Amino acid sequence: MTTPLTVLDLVPISSGSTATQALRNSIDLALHAEALGYTRYWFAEHHLNPGVGGTSPALLLAMTAAVTSTIRLGSGAVQMGHRTALSTVEEFGLLDARYPGRFDLGLGRSGGKPDPASSAAAATIPRAVTNGRASNGLLIPAKFDPTPLLKSPRVALQKTLLALLGAQPQNYTDQIDDVLALLTDTYRSADGEEAHVVPGGGAELQIWILGSSGGESAAVAGGRGLRFAGNYHVAPASVLEATDGYRAAFRPSAEVDRPYVAVSADVVVAEDEATARELAAGYGLWVRSIRTAEGAIAFPSPAEARSHTWTDADRELVADRVETQFVGSAVQVADQLERLRDATEADELIITTITHDHQDRVRSCQLLAEEWARR
Repeated sequence: MTTPLTVLDLVPISSGSTATQALRNSIDLALHAEALGYTRYWFAEHHLNPGVGGTSPALLLAMTAAVTSTIRLGSGAVQMGHRTALSTVEEFGLLDARYPGRFDLGLGRSGGKPDPASSAAAATIPRAVTNGRASNGLLIPAKFDPTPLLKSPRVALQKTLLALLGAQPQNYTDQIDDVLALLTDTYRSADGEEAHVVPGGGAELQIWILGSSGGESAAVAGGRGLRFAGNYHVAPASVLEATDGYRAAFRPSAEVDRPYVAVSADVVVAEDEATARELAAGYGLWVRSIRTAEGAIAFPSPAEARSHTWTDADRELVADRVETQFVGSAVQVADQLERLRDATEADELIITTITHDHQDRVRSCQLLAEEWARR
């Protein structure tokens, strides 16, 4: 049986284009993904980025559900660091009430107060990696240190604008427990008060936890018997740690009776490798803008990317992401995806594709789907 493929969409804005056009492009790509047989279509959540329009997964999902009919839709992920369990369940409860049984609620930690005990629960012995490669040859680069980015004034501003004045982030594990209790209509406060979310309680949602390491996200997903998505496209260095940590912590639940893992990758597919590499030319410059705390720039055209003067520091800053992007013909990229699947023992694969021209993104998804169906 072919491993299911999911599309993760950031709603990228290309240089010279607009957020309005990016929204139209994303909905169009979702329609193509449905016709091509992709299993799910997820929207990410990002803020204060000139080149990314995906600020509200719930709104994007409502717009997309209105024009699709069969493909599952979801968040990849709702960022819980500035949200409450109640607001999240209410939003997705409304979606489920209008389009029952179609949604995945993917939850991310994003600055929520960590739970040291939960993080420790997922600790595992690191899997052997030889010369930066997993046993089957999958590239596992050196870890990127996000500390300078996380301490930047821009990230501080984002946190200030997203949070209510004086609000403190809730413990993430507690948030997930609250989401689960509200969805199953079993929530009780410490003094015994009940909360019933209408609509929301009893909603037919699949719950996913997204994580980039073997820490708290992996532990809470495994310990609560939820589905887990590991982020090779964001943190390729720790994908094995994340999936192994989840499996080590896993306990069966009514939701999932065995570990269930999806893993993401950045891909660009074209008729041949040279064309694909031309289409992917702007990716390194785009990643650089994120990691220098500029905020993701509008995605550059190949010509704009070529005009950038790269320093050695620039190249080092983005090397792990550029080197682990799967770029080439459909056969080449499918081979790399199989290697990722086998190294992580993934049940599903998630692809995200950004190109300057929307039709190239559509074509990439088409070529990959056609090749994947032959596997």
